[in-house]
This record gives sequence, structure tokens and C-alpha cells, in this order.
Amino acid sequence: MFKKVILLMCVLSLLAWAAKPKAKAGAPKAKAKVEAQAEEDEFDDSDFVSADKPAAAATAGDDDEESDEDDFADAETAGMTKAQKDDMAARKKFEEEQRQDEYANSERRRDWLKDRLILQVGMGSRYPFMGETGMGMGFGIGAEYITRWHIGAYGSFGFLPKGTDNEFKDWSLEGGTGYKVGLNYYLFPKNPLHLGLSASYGTVYFDHDIIPDESDMRALISVNGFQFDALISYMTNEWYYLQFSIGMYYAPDLAKSEDANPSFRESADSRTSAEITYTSRVVNKDGMNKTGIVFGVAIGYAFPEFFPDDTEKRRRQREKERERNSRR
Repeated sequence: MFKKVILLMCVLSLLAWAAKPKAKAGAPKAKAKVEAQAEEDEFDDSDFVSADKPAAAATAGDDDEESDEDDFADAETAGMTKAQKDDMAARKKFEEEQRQDEYANSERRRDWLKDRLILQVGMGSRYPFMGETGMGMGFGIGAEYITRWHIGAYGSFGFLPKGTDNEFKDWSLEGGTGYKVGLNYYLFPKNPLHLGLSASYGTVYFDHDIIPDESDMRALISVNGFQFDALISYMTNEWYYLQFSIGMYYAPDLAKSEDANPSFRESADSRTSAEITYTSRVVNKDGMNKTGIVFGVAIGYAFPEFFPDDTEKRRRQREKERERNSRR
């Protein structure tokens, strides 16, 4: 019995001795766990602090940049009088306006045609007389409005001056008036030279009666018809305008039968002479030609664009301001 008690105590002592090292081993683990948690908390705090550092640095950078600009402006004007500073500011403003004008002009060059009204003075077929074998010309005035689609509507009114017959100095040639209306279509709006096509109706040809009346004047014979022209026009954003035209006319009245054709009206001499003579001076069996080549030239004043964009408005406003300043 006593041996059993001693053996039990020995076993308990052994168990107690074995339990002490386990406790000591568990304590470092717990301590390590606590230290790891603390390090993790410290890492989170450092991240939070490091996240705030770029924003603070950016704010400081902006402040530094603004302060640098202010310092540069102060350094640039350092030692200058008020008049010199005003002169520098005026020069900078002028340079800025020059840059804006260059931009405005480049923008304006994108279309020199649209919304332009043109007053014209010319001679030849479009103003609107041409005849006498293609050499006689009339003078006239015209107006044209070009839309933003580069289609222009125009009209002209012209006159043929009274003159002296080149063959018989004692006879006169009657003068007269004519008109023409039509549509033009222009190409190359960004180029100062604009090619165009034109179709019109109006007075296209004239001639004179071969027999003078009692006052020794040969009467005017004019015919209406259609005309088709090729145009070469010069126009920019400035006011000047120049145009050359060449084309062909077609007079339906001159293609009719002899009874209704102005070329075949019999003259007064036909009543008494053995040979029939006609009123037209053009001597050929077919009378005046129903088709023919015509040409003309014109100069004009092109008004500024009637519906300008904002860039063009600013450019015009700056021009007015410079004109006012130059007058002071």
C-alpha cells in the first residue's frame, strides 16, 4: 500500500514537472501573437500616414508653383517704372491680339464665299449686251448674293449707248437697254480664285436694222435667250472683287421659222426692190446666229460676310478698337 502511494506521488511529480515547460512554451507564442498584432496596427497607421503625404505634397507643390509664378512676375517687372509696366502690358495685349487675329484669319479663310453681297459694274455679255458679230458690248450694273451653299443669285441691268455707224458717218446706231437674271455656283471657297458655272436668262444678242429711218438712225434689234458661262472670280475676305466670264448663248427666237424670226423681218426696201432684203445687218442666209460665243468682265465691291461666326465677330471688334486707339 505504501509503495502504491509513493508510486502515485512520483507520477504526479512527473506530470507537474512536464507541465511547466509547456506553459513556458505557450507564453512565447501568445507574446508573439500580441507583437504581430501590434506590428499590423503599426503598419496600418503608417499606411494611413503615407497616404496623406502625397496630398499634402501636391498642395505644397501647387503653392510653390503659384509662388514661383508670382516671383517670376515680380522679377520681370522689378525695377520698372509705372510707364514701363503699362507699356509692357500693352505690348503683351497687342501680341495676344495678333495671335488671335492670325487664328481668326485662318478660320475666315475656310470660306470666302458664303453670305456675301456683291455690287458689280461690268461690260460684255453679263451686263448684259453683246452682239454685232461678237464685238459690240454694252455697259451695266449688277448685284449678286452668294449663299453659304456657294449658290449665288444675280441680276443685271445694262444699256447699249447710241453711236455712229462705222461705215456711214451720217447714220446713227440706236441704243437700248437689256437685263439678265441667273444663278451661279462657285467652287474652291478657300482659294482666292473661285471657278464657277452660271446659267441665266435675258438679253443675249443685238443687231441693228440695215435700213435707217427718216432720222438716219438704224433701229436696234435685240433678242432674249439663255446663256451658260464659265466664271473665274477673285474674292477674299476683303472688299475687292473681279470676274471674267466666257460662255455661249442660245436664242430660241432666232431658231424659229422665218415668219417669227427677227432676222427675217423684211426691210422697207423690199416693197419696191426686186430682191428681198431683211432688217438684220448680219448678212447670211440663216440670219442672226441662234448660238454664239460671248464674254464679259466686271469689278465690284464685296460686302463683309452678313452672318459671321464668333471668331470673325471678335476679329472685326478688335479692328474697330485698334482704329479708335490709332485716332487718339
